[in-house]
Amino acid sequence: MINPSGFPHLTLYKNQVPLWQPSPYNGVRLNVIPAIGQSSWFNFSIIIDANEAVLLSNVFNSSIYVRGVVQESGIVQLFTWVEKKSEWVTFFTKPEDQCDYYGHCGANGNCHSDSMDQIECNCLPGFTPKSPNDWSMRDSSGGCIRKNQESVCRNGEGFVKVADVKVPDTSVASFDKNKTLRECESECLRNCSCTAYADADFTRGGRGCLMWYGDLMDTREISGGGRDLYVRVDALVLAEFQKKGFLSRKKVLATLIVLVSAAAVISPVVYFVLVKNKRKGSEVGKELDRTTKDQELPLLDITTIKAATDDFASANKLGQGGFGPVYKGRLASGQEVAVKRLSKSSGQGCQEFKNEVMLIAKLQHRNLVRLLGCCISQDERMLIYEYLPNKSLDCFIFNKAKRTTLDWNQRFQIILGLARGVLYLHHDSRLRIIHRDLKASNVLLDVAMNPKISDFGMAKMFSEDQIQANTNRVVGTYGYMAPEYAMQGLYSMKSDIFSFGVILLEIVSGKRNTDFYNDNASLNLIAHVWNLWKEGKSSNIVDSLMAQPYNSRQVSRLIQIGLLCVQERTIDRPTMMDIVLMLGNEAALAFPNKPAFILNGSGNILDLPPIAGASANEITITELNGR
Repeated sequence: MINPSGFPHLTLYKNQVPLWQPSPYNGVRLNVIPAIGQSSWFNFSIIIDANEAVLLSNVFNSSIYVRGVVQESGIVQLFTWVEKKSEWVTFFTKPEDQCDYYGHCGANGNCHSDSMDQIECNCLPGFTPKSPNDWSMRDSSGGCIRKNQESVCRNGEGFVKVADVKVPDTSVASFDKNKTLRECESECLRNCSCTAYADADFTRGGRGCLMWYGDLMDTREISGGGRDLYVRVDALVLAEFQKKGFLSRKKVLATLIVLVSAAAVISPVVYFVLVKNKRKGSEVGKELDRTTKDQELPLLDITTIKAATDDFASANKLGQGGFGPVYKGRLASGQEVAVKRLSKSSGQGCQEFKNEVMLIAKLQHRNLVRLLGCCISQDERMLIYEYLPNKSLDCFIFNKAKRTTLDWNQRFQIILGLARGVLYLHHDSRLRIIHRDLKASNVLLDVAMNPKISDFGMAKMFSEDQIQANTNRVVGTYGYMAPEYAMQGLYSMKSDIFSFGVILLEIVSGKRNTDFYNDNASLNLIAHVWNLWKEGKSSNIVDSLMAQPYNSRQVSRLIQIGLLCVQERTIDRPTMMDIVLMLGNEAALAFPNKPAFILNGSGNILDLPPIAGASANEITITELNGR
């Protein structure tokens, strides 16, 4: 039901007790079902005014039947009817983990579910466990209380930002759709009962104000699409965080100054920030907050990196790419890391390094590789990542020995995880990122074979309403580039969709797109797959070395999804929202048109600009420049 108190929100009750609450309306959608809001299946909208709060929903495609069930246990499930199976198939279940259950970490607690599905509770800034003994026994239901006894009001207090969370229960929140975030802060500060504030609609530049009074219930971290919550803390706690923030900002500022001094070209925005910071030290924090979103990225000294990698010993070298060599290292704490070292002869340089430092540090998702820090020492530029023991996807799918260890379920889960990562970049992240260099070697695998997208040196940010951009500097890897990008320099989310489709077909077939296939002049994998699929020979596409068994109907469906992704016209390709839904159900798929990079009307292979200096090695990034 919609709870009308405070800011209207959906709540599932059991015996009149809240059981589950999704994130409230954020200006785009209700985060009830992943990827809902702009998908081709559903349209969810909400009307909130002084008299009513109404939730509207409908299914666009009349051939799709959706059924919702609330079980006696309190589990909500949505099903879609699959005609071929003559059964209802589940595509949505909530609550999904312990963090989904209302108030799992108690009042003023913050729930976190990591990639290993371990649940942890932490107190929000300024709070400490009410019963430490209970928390040590992993019972956090008692929640948290204020750390210090001093008054939290009109005693030098302030606010600490908690990034990317599902905001607390809004039934005790007030709402003003016209206030800016700065006005929201001022009003909350004037009211001693106000404990936190957040924006209500981040699609309009953070306009709209939510303010909470009393305890903050049901907060949890979200690895994509969360909001920033500003929690009121007393003067002592604020001083602690300001000290940490000042040290962090000094590190970021030092990084930017070195990068700017080394770069041949500098953006006017960054230049303005640095000059203003030098002139007005008191504004350093504010300006850097706008450019770095308070992301803390540690700076490691060269001595630490040399010790971790045994002075870049050849035995620790993991690979070589366009950026430079990558080394395995072990920090003094015992943590294993991967160190990417910019080669002095690399065609890539400070701009790509700065792009990755400024961009990936803002992104948090289980299917994106984590950047742990960077190192700048004289002419050295290094990025330090989490170490992933299974290296990159291409090391498995293009290796005869390792391909036999990848069964169909593992391959499907890799495809699904990769799709979720791209979905976060395109839609759920506030930044809206176009990766521009998706390829098998840029998909890393953790110990559980979960995929993580890496290498954001070529990535570009899009604004909320931006659809397409143009560049004179074409970067990427032959075989994964969309035709409009390779030939005209046009890139968009659909460019990444094309690359995703290529990777999907490579995972299914165990073959590279750039390999030669002498069947009716099919000079790449896409043409090879298209010809076999048209003839109804999908089974001939499947990797012959793949561990058996596999679901032939599911394989055929994925091949069709891959072909939809690599269609020549961008308008014909699905969005990543559509793809995630396609992967999660068995509804009928559209019939793909002829893919790109196949025989054209005159019987010739579509031409591409010549490759200038492209590397055959795909460990990291390959760069090329179009004519």
